[in-house]
Amino acid sequence: MRRDKKVLLAAMLGATVMAAPAVSIAQARGETGWYAGASIGQTKYKDTCTGCDDKDTAFKILGGYHINRTFGVELGYTDLGKSEGAGQSVKASAWEVVGIGAFPVANNFSVYGKLGVFRAETKGSAPGFSAKEDNSDLTYGAGVQYDFSRDFGVRGEWQRYGKVGGGAIGKSDIDVISVGVVWNFR
Repeated sequence: MRRDKKVLLAAMLGATVMAAPAVSIAQARGETGWYAGASIGQTKYKDTCTGCDDKDTAFKILGGYHINRTFGVELGYTDLGKSEGAGQSVKASAWEVVGIGAFPVANNFSVYGKLGVFRAETKGSAPGFSAKEDNSDLTYGAGVQYDFSRDFGVRGEWQRYGKVGGGAIGKSDIDVISVGVVWNFR
């Protein structure tokens, strides 16, 4: 094994050993576990076409894992709706993996940030033109969550998908403002 691979393996092993007590404490408190959720909101496409209706309905389904009360990882699918007008149409959807960092403000209320990557499929059409593009880029956002119980919470969130599209369709940042619910399986 090459030296740089050995150093990387040793660093990963060391981080795992150091993180184990924190995860063990979080598990004992019941702060870890799987969760699922869904949200609905509104998208706003930027730079798709002049005179287009650049807002539409968005929905998301997601699943994740609470590493502890502060950190989690999420996998989600978002239908980003479409932007259309002047005979043109752009429709997008995205799969994403994000890390969540939460800060508890009160017992049941927290603010959080998210950062990750997405894989989008974008379809564009105009008279005599049709195209499909797949691309990946960064996604990030921020939100608030209120937990009514250990099992159920409500979220309000803003999230940006950067540079969705490509090729003949062009690229557009897409913002989503949404409200949703989260079910914890702790």
